[in-house]
Amino acid sequence: MEKIINIHIEKLPEGYYLATSESIQGLVAQGRTVAETIEIAKDLAKKLIEAQEEQIPKLKVLTDSFDYPLVIGV
Repeated sequence: MEKIINIHIEKLPEGYYLATSESIQGLVAQGRTVAETIEIAKDLAKKLIEAQEEQIPKLKVLTDSFDYPLVIGV
């Protein structure tokens, strides 16, 4: 499955590039070139998405009604 994730890339004063995303919490990647930064961001995004999916229990049978424990940090 493929997903489209928007990332924001900016050039830092030190000459490096920084990628962040509002779509994926925790995605922050830095590289020496734009291409390197995009590649790092791509790998990190894949790992973050996989980690998030592991935390959501797999539903064997999806019915019209079910209970789901929603944990919210306050």
